Formats: sequence, structure tokens, C-alpha cells
Amino acid sequence: MSILCGLPLVECVYCLACARWAWKRCLHTAGHDSENWGFATAEEFEPIPRLCRYILAVYEDDLRHPLWAPPGGYGISPDLLLLKKTYEDTRGRAPPYVLYLDHEHEDIVLAIRGLNLAKESDYAVLLDNKLGKKKYDGGYVHNGLLKAAGWVLDAECEVLRELVAKHPNYTLTFVGHSLGAGVAAMLTMVVVQNRDRLGNIDRKRVRCYAIAPARCMSLNLAVRYADVINSVVLQLTALYLDQDDFLPRTATPLEDIFKSLFCLPCLLCLRCMRDTCIPEEKMLKDPRRLYAPGRLYHIVERKPFRMGRFPPVVRTAVPVDGRFEHIVLSCNATSDHAIIWIEKEAQRALDLMLEKDETIEAPAKQKMERQETLTRHNDEYKAALQRAKTLDVPHAYTPPSEYGTFNDEGEENSTRSQGESSNKSSVDESWDALIERHFDKDEHGHTVLKKE
Repeated sequence: MSILCGLPLVECVYCLACARWAWKRCLHTAGHDSENWGFATAEEFEPIPRLCRYILAVYEDDLRHPLWAPPGGYGISPDLLLLKKTYEDTRGRAPPYVLYLDHEHEDIVLAIRGLNLAKESDYAVLLDNKLGKKKYDGGYVHNGLLKAAGWVLDAECEVLRELVAKHPNYTLTFVGHSLGAGVAAMLTMVVVQNRDRLGNIDRKRVRCYAIAPARCMSLNLAVRYADVINSVVLQLTALYLDQDDFLPRTATPLEDIFKSLFCLPCLLCLRCMRDTCIPEEKMLKDPRRLYAPGRLYHIVERKPFRMGRFPPVVRTAVPVDGRFEHIVLSCNATSDHAIIWIEKEAQRALDLMLEKDETIEAPAKQKMERQETLTRHNDEYKAALQRAKTLDVPHAYTPPSEYGTFNDEGEENSTRSQGESSNKSSVDESWDALIERHFDKDEHGHTVLKKE
């Protein structure tokens, strides 16, 4: 067509679209996504650097003689490491993980390592998915990650049930990085939906920290489980360029990325054209589109586009629209995905929070601040659920009366509302069958009770 018309029409349209996309991305910095979010407190952010070190411990062959321990060590007592599963133990069905009993913090921690680029089984888990392949709890999830999570739960169900019963005041925490973060998020969702398998554990005792997670669940599920799932994303500011962890921002299905590894420029060009032409409103209404799960913690720098290092801050929210939809131009996007850098920057951010809070010593004031944090999380969670409803996000539902992680009351109402969308058809069928069995029509067409 271009040759016949004498003008390179297709090429011009393509170049204009790419130029528009590049211009928008150059003006967009990683900190823009969270500039309107609230700041995280030291108390709520405290577990994250520690759990990052637990994930790093999974990479060690012998914790009594560690080879790559960070400054200060992993913070793990080898005697309290209950089990350690390797690739040989999981037979490639799930990444390696450890189960640790943390008496100091009253926590039962299952930590899952990230993607191993040398293991075909990890790629098999990532590639076991297609858009809209697996539906779960009224939304869509990543099929391979869900299967890996199911395998872990089946393998460790007995041990976890005994630990939960033996330590009734301990929390049950699932944590992972990258591939392991997706498995941990799926595992948390499965446990919440099947709490009877762990002795009817209270929902408020279950929590997840997904460090640099892959997009693994649809938007309605990502918002619905924000009371138990927390995602952590790192962004640094380098010289004149923003860096941001690429994986939570990559809307392209993971299987397409790895299949296109040897033709990545072609894939990026196609993504460039597609991002330019599709409005965000249309993306939000695609029920199959996957997102980073739960509440988001964004580790950002205060002054982008400046030289030198600046103290990191942590912003948090439960966003619905603007949920890391932009791919940010970056000189070190992959390094921001590394668990080592995330642990380092998270610890720096926490140290700064603690220094700022040193003057707060009165227990009454600390208790008041904790209550304010819980109230803020509660309000943000309900607002996100309502926002999803307002934007017509597929399968979104009305906010429950209470916030599951932080409140005892209303837990059953929250659970009931989560199951309404997936069980509505079966309830309707049961009701119709009940009416047909006990009632009949008389000669005038009136409904009357059947005679036994």
C-alpha cells in the first residue's frame, strides 16, 4: 500500500505512535504512580526487610555456615528452621522454600525463593498460563502459579495445621520474591478460601508479603484480598532516569515475554502500539487482565531527576485505577527486581522511619498511632472496593462491613460476600428446586403448598 500511494503511510503511522508512546514515557517517572498515596509507618513496614532476609536464606545450602549472608546475618536461628525443600523435593512443581518458626515475632513463616534462570521447571510454571485460562473465586488467576501454590499447600498442610493449633497467638505468613511472590499470593488466597484445612484459622491471622511480584490475579481479586496480601515494589532514582522494578508493571503475559526472549524488540514495538491505542478505562473492564496483588508498598526516592542519592520513602495504598499501568524507561529495571537491592533499600527506609519516630516513646501515643494506621487501612480498603464498583470492574462487589486483617467482627460477613459472586447460580438453582418440591399451582394458577 505504501509503494502504490507513493507515501509510507503505514511507516508514518507506526513512527508517530511510537513517538507518542516514548514522549509519554519520558515525562512519566516511577514516583508519579504513588505520588498521591499515604506514607507507610514504621510499625506496618517493619516486617518487610526482615522477611526479605528470610527469602535470601532460602538460597543458602547450610545456614550454619552461610556464604552470602547480608550485614547482620539473616536473623534466622537454624534450630528453628523446621523444614527446607529443594528442587529435588518439589520435583519442579514449585520453587524451593523454607518453613521457619519465629518465636521472637510470634510468626510462622513460609518463605519461597524467586525465579531460577537455570531451571526449566521454573519456566514451566511461568509459561503454564494463557489469558483467561484459569478462573478462581469470581476472578482470573495465573494457572501455573495457582497449581504451584496448591502443591505447596497439599505438601505442608499437616505441618501448618499442627503449628497453627500449637501456637494460637502466632500469625501465619507467606512470603516470596518474583516467581515465589506469585506462588505466595496464590497460596494465601487458597488458604483463606480453605481455612478448614488449617483448623479453621482466623482470616486475620493469615497474611502475605509478595516482594516484586508478577501480575497474578485479576483486578477484583487484587483489591478484594488487599486485607491479607501486601505487594512491595522498589523504585530508585538514578542520574536523569527513573528506575523501577519491571515485573509488576509488565502487563504483557509472562509466557509471551519468555517466549519472545530472542525477539524482545519486536514484542516491545507491538506493546508500544497497543499501549498507545488502548485507553485505561478499557483495560480496567477486561476481567482477564492480571495485576499485582493486594495492598501496594512503593519504595521511592524523594527527588527524581536529580544527581546523587536521596533517602527513600515508602508510600502505600490500595489503588484501583493507575495500578502500575505504565512501563517506566529505566537504566536498571532488572536490578530493581533483585531481592538483594530490595532488602537493602527497605532496611534503609525503615531505619529512617525509626529515626524519625525516636521521640515517640509514650506507649499511649504508640497505641494511638497504631489505631490510626488500622483505621486508615480500613478506610482505604473500603474505598478501593467502592472505587472498583464505581469503575464497573468486572465481578467487583460491595465493601464488607469490616476489614478482615484488623477486625474480629464482621469476618463472616466478609467471607460470605466473597463467595456470593461465585455461588450465586448454585443458590438460585437450589431455591428453585426447593419451591418446586414443596409448592404447586391450583386450578386458578395460585401457588399452594403441596399436600403430603
